[in-house]
Amino acid sequence: MRLSRYFLPVLKETPSEAQIASHRLMLRAGMIKQASAGIYSWLPMGFKVLKKIEAIVHEEQMRAGHIPMLMPTLQSADLWRESGRYDDYGEEMLRITDRHGRDMLYGPTNEELITDIFRSHVGSYKDLPLTLYHIQWKFRDEIRPRFGVMRGREFYMKDGYNFDIDYDSAIHAYNRHMVSYLRTYERMGLKAIPMRADSGPIGGDDTHEFLVLADTGESEVFYDSAILDLTLGERKVNYDDRGECAGIVKEWTTPYARTDETHDPALYAEIPEARRKSSRGIEVGQIFYFGTKYSEPMGATVTNDKGERVPVHMGSHGIGVSRLVGAIIEASHDEKGIIWPEGVTPFHCGIVNLKQGDAEADAACAGIYKALTDKGLEPLYDDREERAGAKFATMDLIGLPWRITVGPRGLKNGVVELTCRRTGDSEEMTPAAAVAKVADIYAPHGPDAAPHWEPMAKSSFHTWL
Repeated sequence: MRLSRYFLPVLKETPSEAQIASHRLMLRAGMIKQASAGIYSWLPMGFKVLKKIEAIVHEEQMRAGHIPMLMPTLQSADLWRESGRYDDYGEEMLRITDRHGRDMLYGPTNEELITDIFRSHVGSYKDLPLTLYHIQWKFRDEIRPRFGVMRGREFYMKDGYNFDIDYDSAIHAYNRHMVSYLRTYERMGLKAIPMRADSGPIGGDDTHEFLVLADTGESEVFYDSAILDLTLGERKVNYDDRGECAGIVKEWTTPYARTDETHDPALYAEIPEARRKSSRGIEVGQIFYFGTKYSEPMGATVTNDKGERVPVHMGSHGIGVSRLVGAIIEASHDEKGIIWPEGVTPFHCGIVNLKQGDAEADAACAGIYKALTDKGLEPLYDDREERAGAKFATMDLIGLPWRITVGPRGLKNGVVELTCRRTGDSEEMTPAAAVAKVADIYAPHGPDAAPHWEPMAKSSFHTWL
């Protein structure tokens, strides 16, 4: 993409309403624009990041054997009355009456709707296990929406629901989700710690939140620093192997890690003092096992192997897709702007022409742009008639991980400059070498030859971006 043809309305001044880094930088970098309190339009660059995060979530869910679908934003209040949650949920639920006087609601979550789908179509244990999920806009009428997309009223969320014949099978689904979530966050360049948490209005006894450590986090968290050394890396996981999934979950949940709601000072005191840490955390996902909480009152039963009708065991599992955009920025920025991890960057590399209109510089930039594009990458070429300082400031603000700087002086020596946004380190090399190095950074790595930084190259969720 040539920047002269792109819609990137960057701001020089920080908007007065922005209180935290992610809100400030998303507004300044032209990623979002507020439509009303807690509701945002996603402008082109913000939308690209949102869809890249969505693509990673889809790929890791399907890798774990979960099946995508789509449910509506508006739901019938009758379903929520069946489960008993319509009156209990509180004022965060946006209640609506249609022209026929029917009570509706803008869904904050989908346990009732998915249970109704299940009970209408599944009747035998032979059809289990089953996990269905979707990524859809949700609405919760926060009394004080703030912090941009971190605490908005409208948000984009992946929520999935497992249906299993018994407790052991449902716990395997729980473990499978935890492992798939850990891989999902790692692909985004995040260290998200699973922490024992409170279930809130969803219900259930088994639940973990995934939190990213950040000073602006809404939750106080307590943890054993040993957990920061854990990583899945390029480990290939067999999601059908109950023992393997349980082993990974044990590895990640044995070190102490809890939110303030479930903090146990006595257990915390057993950790060696040097490893006892407290911080703030941003919640980016949560998984729940709640057994028959919804299946019993709503009649979601199947015939077991003895011919008996039994309620299915269920769990729900959410990832805040739009919230992740803000969380990544909170965890990865500096005074100049955003620093995107390679896995979610809107463009793989920036190209800065120091002397637009110079025949040799223009030709070199065009050649680099074509070479990167031919390798399946998406560069952003700053071809504007702007001074060099303004171009560098824009690139630093929007946070692309790599920048190739092209100028007449370097070209006389046959070199361009490749700069890493995270470290600030620069290296002079030939244009061909710079292209090759950037391409190698984004080359496929890891299990099943999935790219380490980027969603699968042939993903139907990604190719249209």
